[in-house]
Amino acid sequence: MPSGYIPLLIFAVLVAAFPAVTLILFKFIRPDSRAVGAKLKPYECGVPAEGDSRGRYSVRFYIIAMLFVIFDVETMFLFPWAIQFKALGILGFVSMIVFLGILLAGYVWLYRKGALDWV
Repeated sequence: MPSGYIPLLIFAVLVAAFPAVTLILFKFIRPDSRAVGAKLKPYECGVPAEGDSRGRYSVRFYIIAMLFVIFDVETMFLFPWAIQFKALGILGFVSMIVFLGILLAGYVWLYRKGALDWV
């Protein structure tokens, strides 16, 4: 093994060992506690819980969340491109226009399918 990878191997072993050792250590250190009665109920600022906390949500919320992530990743690609705009030249400009065109086509398709309608 090349000597350049030894620090990486040591780091990987430490990353794997630290959580395991911590969990095992705290299993022996913590006091024995048995959750009974009121300890099993969720705490709502001193007010008794009303109803079930597992309410149903519309699928549209998840669709909007996924769209947000997709277009947030688009923004993540736009910032470095804008910073290096002059250095990339015409090829960088064309590739970003193609990228934005594909995303715009997806946005138009979603709009036509009604994924962005809230009412």
